[in-house]
Parts: sequence; structure tokens; C-alpha cells
Amino acid sequence: MIQLDFYGTLVAASLVLLLGRGLVARVGFLRTYNIPEPVAGGLVVALVLLALRGLDIQVRFDTSLQTPLMLAFFATIGLSADFASLKKGGRVVGIFLLAVTGLLIVQNAMGIGLATTLGLDPLMGLLTGSITLAGGHGTGAAWGATFSEKYGLASASELAMASATFGLVLGGLIGGPVARLLINRVQTPGIEQEKPRLPKGFEQPNKERSITPFSFIETLALISVSLLAGSLLNSLLHETAFELPTFVCVLFVGVLLRNGLSALGLYQVFEREVSVLGNVSLSLFLAIALMSLKLWDLAALALPFFIILAAQTLVMALFAVFVTFRVMGSNYDAAVLAAGHCGFGLGATPTAIANMQAVTQRYGPSQIAFLVVPMVGAFFIDIINVIVIKMYLALPFFAIA
Repeated sequence: MIQLDFYGTLVAASLVLLLGRGLVARVGFLRTYNIPEPVAGGLVVALVLLALRGLDIQVRFDTSLQTPLMLAFFATIGLSADFASLKKGGRVVGIFLLAVTGLLIVQNAMGIGLATTLGLDPLMGLLTGSITLAGGHGTGAAWGATFSEKYGLASASELAMASATFGLVLGGLIGGPVARLLINRVQTPGIEQEKPRLPKGFEQPNKERSITPFSFIETLALISVSLLAGSLLNSLLHETAFELPTFVCVLFVGVLLRNGLSALGLYQVFEREVSVLGNVSLSLFLAIALMSLKLWDLAALALPFFIILAAQTLVMALFAVFVTFRVMGSNYDAAVLAAGHCGFGLGATPTAIANMQAVTQRYGPSQIAFLVVPMVGAFFIDIINVIVIKMYLALPFFAIA
């Protein structure tokens, strides 16, 4: 077995990003269907590791950097959100949240229905619904333990991890093709529209941004404060009625920092530095997450589970095309939002951002998409998902024996 330490893992993640960029630049299929660079490079490495495992060679990474990178990314989302922009996008956020809630309901209905049809425990259908797809590995692990301890469902945690892995992979793969299908129907702004101004937030990650060492350090300090205060807030809320995931607490602190300092006239956040650090954190997080995927876990899924997850993937794509795109206006912004919805509807918010970046890097900016998706995908969806899950668990056939 080959064990890479912290530094080896960081080198490997950097090489994965370079590999992904090279693949997207040279393989027309990846460019045509807007596959994000970290997804392209990470999946190639994951497949190589799967092949090496067949030769009895195992490679393990030090993933201790993965969580801080994810939290840093969410901190930059919070630091990018000013109340004026949120107020401007309030109606759009509300409409998108309704669409997202609709998908959660559909995912669970689909999972339970197929599980029952295939002769499985309905809980398994719920576990392959919004718990692991919209919720990801963290939510899946939490509910998997609950299902095992409270409902007596065997191997619930293992099933949850495999299902979340499946969703993470597919969420990064279908967003680009869905966006391409939709963009053929609308007018795009074009990359040339970016020339008069610097890109905002997480749009156009490859565009140059002028920064200084001191302003960079200031922004790094704000991110560090967000991580520290967010972690402390998470500890205070632990095992209370208001408990939230750590990344939501970090994002919330980032929002308060940005708007509080601005309201007091003490400091104005430099969006270009926030954008640079956020994009670096996002890229490295996705690279580590994808190259560390244990694809062999998917082999543990029996055929019925593959059927359920394949159906969920098809439902996600159809929902994005026929519901998300239409209710969000059937325009270019709606197409970018649909790509983002595929990312966190099956995988995670960082995947959603990567999906949208792959689209906007090619077709032009979408400020509203990069305002709406991070807020809904990182903040509201976890709260709504818990409510939806508990509503389903209240159904009679989920009664505890």
C-alpha cells in the first residue's frame, strides 16, 4: 500500500488540476459538454486507482486538508454576499428554492416507490433519495447511522456512502451536457461582455485579477476568522434544535463579517481576493474529493440500487430541463442555474459551482446564478431537506417496530 502524506496529497491534487485542464483543453468532448476541469482530472485518477486496486496496489491520501478547503470555500461565499445583492435577488432566490424543494420531494418519492416495487425496504429508497443525493456524504453518514440504530436497517451507512459517491460523480458529469442542451435555445452574453469589467465572485475563474500582498493577507484573515467563529458557533449549536452543519455556520459568519464591517464603515471586502482564494479552495477541494473517491464502493451496490440511482440521475436531468429552466425564466441565466442544480441536486454545492464555472467560462457571465446557487445550495437546502425527510419518515409505513 502507498500512503501519501499531507504534502504528497497536496502535490497530487495540484497535478490532478493540471491534468484536468490539459484534458479539457485537448479533448473536444469534454469542452463541448462543459465538464469541469477538477471533475475530468479527478475521475481519471480515481479510475487509475481502481485499476491499481485490481492489481492489489492501494494508494491512500491524507485528506485532512479537504474539510478546511471546503470550509474556506464556503467562507468566501459568505464574504461575497452583500445584503444589497441578496435583496436584489430575493425573488429569484425564492423561486429557485421552490424548485429545489420540489426536487427533494420527487427524489424521495422516486426512491421509495422504486424500492417498494423492487421488493426492498422503503428506508433504502429514502436513503437513495434526497438524503444522499441532495445531502451528500455528511448528511448520508448522519442519517445512515440513524437508520441503523433507530430503524434497524443493516448496512445503512455503507449504502449511504456508496450512494453519495454515485451522486457526486454524476452531479459533476450531467450538469454540462444539460446546460449545453438548454443553451442551444437561448441567447448567450458572450465572453466579450467581460472585457469592460472585472469578473465578480466566482464567475470566469480563469480571468486575471489584480491583487496586492497586503490585501491578500487581509482577505486570508477574514476567511480564518470565519472558519474559527463558524466552528465555535457550530459547537454552541451542537445537539440543540438549531444545530446546523459547520459549513453553514462558516458561511453565515462570512455574511455577517462582510456586511457588518461595511455597515460600520470599518472595512470593505475586496471581491477579487475573495474570488481568487475561493476558486483555489474550491479547485483543490474538488481535486482531493474526486481523486479520493472509492469507486469500488459502487461495486458493492446490488442491481436494484443501481436501478434506483440511475433513475434518480435521469429524473434530475429531466427536472433541470423541464422545471428548473422554465420556472427560472427559460433564458441563459436559467440554463446556468439548471447546470448548478444538477451539481448540488445529485452531489454538492462545490460541484454546482464547478458546473456553472465550466459553462460561464465558455459562454459568458451569469451574476444571478452565482448569487442564487451558493445561497440556496449551501444554506437553505440543508434546512429544507431535513424538513422533507422528516415529513416522509412520518408516513405510516416508516413507523418504528
